[in-house]
Amino acid sequence: MKKRALVLTGGGDCPGLNAVIRGIVKRAAQTEDWEVIGSIQSFDGILNEPTEIVELDEKAVSGIHFQGGTILGTTTKGGPFAWPIKENDGSWSFVDRSDEMIRKLKYLGIDAVISIGGDGSQRISQKLFEKGLNIIGVPKTIDNDLSSTDYTFGFQTAVQIATEAVDKLVTTAASHNRVIILEVMGRDAGWIALHSAIAGGAEVCLIPEVPYDINIISKVIKKRFKNGKGHVIIVVSEGARPKDGTVLSAESDEIGNENLKLGGIANKLLKDLKAAGCDADMRETVLGHLQRGGVPIAFDRILATEFGVKAMELAIDGTFGEMVAYHHPRIVSVPFLEAISKYNIIKTDSSLVHTARGIGMCLGD
Repeated sequence: MKKRALVLTGGGDCPGLNAVIRGIVKRAAQTEDWEVIGSIQSFDGILNEPTEIVELDEKAVSGIHFQGGTILGTTTKGGPFAWPIKENDGSWSFVDRSDEMIRKLKYLGIDAVISIGGDGSQRISQKLFEKGLNIIGVPKTIDNDLSSTDYTFGFQTAVQIATEAVDKLVTTAASHNRVIILEVMGRDAGWIALHSAIAGGAEVCLIPEVPYDINIISKVIKKRFKNGKGHVIIVVSEGARPKDGTVLSAESDEIGNENLKLGGIANKLLKDLKAAGCDADMRETVLGHLQRGGVPIAFDRILATEFGVKAMELAIDGTFGEMVAYHHPRIVSVPFLEAISKYNIIKTDSSLVHTARGIGMCLGD
């Protein structure tokens, strides 16, 4: 009787998810001992009644490596440790269904679970591993904010999308003598912002790791304009904040998704620049979920496939409680506790920051 691996994708969608799924299934097909099934919308597929699972064979994953999104669906809400329940009075409560889920997985004959997700997903993986579940993690986030891997798949595609946006905004900014502010994702890490700003030639880049001074930015803009002519591109991470200020965020009203919602910094920056005496014509663009969608670039397809193959090999070898990671030039695995121990932010003394300053880019300080 074949062993069974369950694959699921959790958290925000990301270019390259399907390539991971394909890598897992293709590697399993090289042995006669394993079969792969998928859970629809992360762990929800197991917890839902009726159960929502699908068979994943080579035919099911044929050609999906260049498709965006995930054929299994994903969710950022709830989970086995905080399943939302609507009470009779209309209020919501949360219950721990992890033990129930583990029993159900045993009933389904699952020998290994491969969870593809970001920091939050891998924290859930660690808790499930502590409960005795045979689980393996695959890091997924466009934010590149997991410190135990050199890169996460999806990040380079997000950077490419953001860079193309900068390229397009440069031409319209130059045509109209404008300042254009581009807001990109990244939460508390400025990787997408700084990479795309350097690649696209932006004059200003604001990241969470370097609190900015609005007056310094205003001076840079004024210096770029002569007789009302000139243009400036500002790339700002959604988690950027002014000195002595706070990150612009709002409480989420989505049941089961209590994470703070970041966004709106581009609009705030525009208003603050005007208040600081900057009279240039200014516009804002929020790139938003465009960064998550579409076809993954070759780098992310390859990295995702490598992660999928490695994850399946960990299952074959019986190595659980670990997350796949990229330590150039090798694909390795690290314990969950190491993977979630530290947030991956840009170090202000890094070569990337040094390069940005070296080409005269203003970081707002």
